[in-house]
Amino acid sequence: MSKLFSLEGKVAIITGASRGIGEAMAHAYAEHGARVVVAARKPEALEEVARAIQAKGGQVRAVPTHAARRDELEALVKAAVDAFGKVDILVNNAATNVYFGPMMGAEDGAYQKTFDLNVKGYFDLARLVAQHLMDRRAPGAIINVSSVLGLGAAPLQGVYGMTKAAVISMTRTMATELGGAGIRVNAIAPGLIKTRFSQALTDSPDVSGRVLQQTPLGRLGEPADIAGAAVFLGSDASSFVTGHTLVVDGGLTLGGF
Repeated sequence: MSKLFSLEGKVAIITGASRGIGEAMAHAYAEHGARVVVAARKPEALEEVARAIQAKGGQVRAVPTHAARRDELEALVKAAVDAFGKVDILVNNAATNVYFGPMMGAEDGAYQKTFDLNVKGYFDLARLVAQHLMDRRAPGAIINVSSVLGLGAAPLQGVYGMTKAAVISMTRTMATELGGAGIRVNAIAPGLIKTRFSQALTDSPDVSGRVLQQTPLGRLGEPADIAGAAVFLGSDASSFVTGHTLVVDGGLTLGGF
């Protein structure tokens, strides 16, 4: 393994790690040498991911966490420090998309739930990890998973798109404010990735067909495609990269939506 992409000696928290993109990132981080703290709401699925990582020789702790609850996020950071002595990298990945339809029809409850997890949860956990790094006077990396739906119009997914646009804005401002402390803050904007989270879209011949027609690489994304980007942004390979949104979409956004 190239030392440039090595995560040896690093401790990473990854939220939304019980399946899909988060699970793929957790495996990739462990394979590149990081000690990994995986977090998600469902303990059974989370423990299964942890066992799979351990079976391959990785060091991992599973911490069931509701990423929209500040007290549970505080407990997550404490559990990571108790287990491995520190945190170096945060990957904010847990998200929800509870409403599909025109923005005019979005109910307050769906709006609030989406913002609580996708924006406030990211904001709270990023600040907790940043404070931990500053208290240690240590450099670190924060990676926020956004979406290509945060880069332009998001018909029928407008509330979700709003949250992902907010994540990009937050990433840029935090990068500006935390750079002096040696903390890099970047975002990843995935295109349409084949996961259970996006299954309603990927299983739709109409939606997936239109996406494929607009994607120069001619395929939908896989969780591993995002995991590679996350390894890059967490490693020394990206040591001079901050405030950036890395679009991983097979070229979907080259011609607009």
